Amino acid sequence: MVWVMSAREDVLDALEEILIRDGERAATLDAVAAQAGVSKGGLLYHFGSQRALVEGLAERMRERAAQDVELMAEASDGPSAYFVRTSVFEDTPFDRTLVAATRLSGRDDAPVHQAFADMREGWLALIREEVGDDARAEAIMLIGDGLYYNAVLDPAFQAGDAVRAKAMQGLLGVVAQLRDGTA
Repeated sequence: MVWVMSAREDVLDALEEILIRDGERAATLDAVAAQAGVSKGGLLYHFGSQRALVEGLAERMRERAAQDVELMAEASDGPSAYFVRTSVFEDTPFDRTLVAATRLSGRDDAPVHQAFADMREGWLALIREEVGDDARAEAIMLIGDGLYYNAVLDPAFQAGDAVRAKAMQGLLGVVAQLRDGTA
């Protein structure tokens, strides 16, 4: 049974890689099977169609987001600071899933859109609970979203970068003010 789960995960990894590297049009069943090193029949065993493959990616995103929400809820510096502090692209498995899924979000793809909406609501609910105010919670979410957007698009804003570290320190100060209602 380990092989079955591994092959399924390999197929999803391959889908992510193709989406990130080459975009949605390149993510055919044949290309994904070749990238995963499985036969097309092996791919179809796990995902019976292109739609099922996309649903598998959306489910993976939900699972990884649920793990992130658990970490966020347990963070010693609180959900708001955790969200902003981790809203940077680090090329983690979760980051790769998010970037791959965004490559599909431009089309009318209900599973991906709903997974993004559910993920965002999970994060927002924890922040809202911590700060007690919808507008401040949304402002914190937008700070994190902006950080992630810039980290993905700006190669100068990478992990270990002094500019990023200084910006993060300042933003976490603003987040503390928003959390405490002093901003």
